[in-house]
Amino acid sequence: MDGIWLLLIVPALLGFYMAWNIGANDVANSMAAAVGSRSLTVRNAVIAAAICEFLGAVLVGAHVTDTIRKGIVRPTAVGIASNKNPAEQAVDPATSAESPETNTTAANGRPKQLSPAAFKLAIGMSCSLLAAAIWLHMASSFGMPVSTTHSIVGAVTGFGIVAFGVEAINWQKMGEIVASWFISPVLGCVIAFILFKLILATVLGRQAPTRAAIRYAPFLVFVVGFVMALSILWKGLKHLLKEQQDTLPAWITGNNSDSAAIYISVAVGALSFVVAYGFLRYNLSGRSADPLPEQLEQVERMFAPLVVITSCCVAFSHGANDVANSVGPLAAVVDIVSTGDVQSKVPVPLWVLTMGGIGIVIGLSTYGYRVMSTVGEKITQLTPSRGIAANTAATIVVLACSRMGLPVSTTHTLVGSILGVGLARGLASVDRSVTRDIFGGWLITVPIAAIMSAVLYLIAITVLG
Repeated sequence: MDGIWLLLIVPALLGFYMAWNIGANDVANSMAAAVGSRSLTVRNAVIAAAICEFLGAVLVGAHVTDTIRKGIVRPTAVGIASNKNPAEQAVDPATSAESPETNTTAANGRPKQLSPAAFKLAIGMSCSLLAAAIWLHMASSFGMPVSTTHSIVGAVTGFGIVAFGVEAINWQKMGEIVASWFISPVLGCVIAFILFKLILATVLGRQAPTRAAIRYAPFLVFVVGFVMALSILWKGLKHLLKEQQDTLPAWITGNNSDSAAIYISVAVGALSFVVAYGFLRYNLSGRSADPLPEQLEQVERMFAPLVVITSCCVAFSHGANDVANSVGPLAAVVDIVSTGDVQSKVPVPLWVLTMGGIGIVIGLSTYGYRVMSTVGEKITQLTPSRGIAANTAATIVVLACSRMGLPVSTTHTLVGSILGVGLARGLASVDRSVTRDIFGGWLITVPIAAIMSAVLYLIAITVLG
């Protein structure tokens, strides 16, 4: 088989394997609150998450991605001009993809030979996919939720050091990622703690919870509707809006798009408020004379649809954004093999997005129950109201940090939020041995992925020459 086709087929298989592991580990987190609170069965959660993740990945997933995932390897290290001006790109014949000796193109447009830099990058991205996927598979087998973003970042760092040297790594970016290990879970914990304390103070802690729910719960629903709508508009649909700038109205895609998203989200929140008020009034009116345990059970039952909705929104936004963790490196390899050149940004073909979406769904369906059980049941006991607080807090943190350009992990944030909900009920409500194991897994994710990727790269380069 032609070496060029091997450079396409092998990374495609590795990309699918990576997508499978993202489904088994990362996607399971999005439905953990719904499953842990008994709002959904595992079977129904898998179906709901599969639909939302696939739609997010295929319909609005990133159609353009970084060649060097997350900017970890400096573009100039692989012959990409940082200012993206072709006239100023590196012209060293030993590394330039424009060299006539190294970029001979066949009649059908496929290069007969890649430049050394392009070959290194294609091999390195393939090894990064395999290393990150192996680590995720290991973590999932123990039911340990780890960050797929940090896994691929660590893997790219490992091969980047071996292939291009220590100076090729953007250590400032790595510092931001390390900082996010602490920032996102702490913020998620604090916001979830505050949200659940508010729910306790206004509804669950009252003498007549059903009456209090009719009065105060619609305000909670307004906040949830606003946050989830903003998440879908800012995170889930950002790629689609960017690509449709020429066909959609300027108030949606132009300079005022942020304001438009806020207005739309407020409208969604207001509509949610009205619907929630009518729903609660219809179901809870006249129930304040019931025994307190029955009232609390009725209120929690009213919250169940909301935790399902929030979990589906998290899954949709996750599919739209994190599918790039599996297909981004694959798209880079496809572009390199197709053009013989190394670009800073590369297109993501629809077949690549579809393959990533299918892989995520299969991984979630076949192996996601392990991580779903850990996050949803073992950290702390969840109810629908606690699940709402955790999902909403995680979404707020991810949105805020994304707008500030901080590379946060949805997994870390959601686990921190669930921990915050548990702490709101007291330290004894949290299983400290489980959280200790989870935090330990977070700390070793980047170094383990980096070491495995570096070793795989050295073996591949030695074998392939």
